[in-house]
Amino acid sequence: MIYDCAVIGAGPAGLSAAINLAQTNRSVVVFATKQEDSSIYRAPEVNNYLGFHGVTGKELLQSFYDHAKKMGIEIIYKKVINFYKSGDIFTINANNEFFEAYSVILAIGTPKKTLLENESEFVGRGISYCAVCDGMLYRGRDIAVIGESEEAEEEAEYLSELAQKVYYIPLYKKNKFHFKDNVEIVLARPKGVYGEDFVNALELEDRILNVDGVFIIRKTMPADQLIYGLEFTEDGHIKVDSKMQTSIEGLFAAGDVVGRPYQVAKAVGEGQIAGLSASTYVKMVKEKQK
Repeated sequence: MIYDCAVIGAGPAGLSAAINLAQTNRSVVVFATKQEDSSIYRAPEVNNYLGFHGVTGKELLQSFYDHAKKMGIEIIYKKVINFYKSGDIFTINANNEFFEAYSVILAIGTPKKTLLENESEFVGRGISYCAVCDGMLYRGRDIAVIGESEEAEEEAEYLSELAQKVYYIPLYKKNKFHFKDNVEIVLARPKGVYGEDFVNALELEDRILNVDGVFIIRKTMPADQLIYGLEFTEDGHIKVDSKMQTSIEGLFAAGDVVGRPYQVAKAVGEGQIAGLSASTYVKMVKEKQK
């Protein structure tokens, strides 16, 4: 099946886009992580979204989910690793399951900055964001896995079956971990990666680990790693026009990822524009194919 639109992100912008696409009779799929990963989920109180005075962020987000589900919108709880465009079709890799769509809307929240010094320089040369994608390259080697959330533990477990030694560095608080004997828990903040042609060292705040690769497992992938060719503003947001169109035809973006202010009302409005713009774009593509 080729969806009319794939929405990556299920916060206010993404769900608003999906609802407006469904309203124009377009087939749409939303790729979501856990609700608690959304920044709005953690808001103790929201008072500036019209009609919802005094609700918690969790309650407001749940109302958005309920609305989308009542409209029959398909929500898939998988992390999108990357996607690319070939002809008129986008192919989306979600945890190594592939989906196709005529258009894509990025609504992945606030821009993710690089975590480590020299991170960008070593992408593909020792820095990876996907264990299943690149794990086989590190069979029998020493690697580090940096996890933003508990979901990263599953990828660390997979890598422990391949690597000789895994240093697991959680960026979250947890008392107990259950790994194989070749996994060492390291409770120190990572600072940078170093090497010549490839990574050979990870600097921590208290020592240096000699490793052949570093896997950074984020809740969501950075936009510049999801698809190549995107243009960004000077402050790191995705560049869009008034229709929320990015530098790639058929790819739209909305919400915090395109700029401040980081507010629910702005995200919902931009999501609507992106959804309607994507619907118009899909109509044009389908008419061209006739």
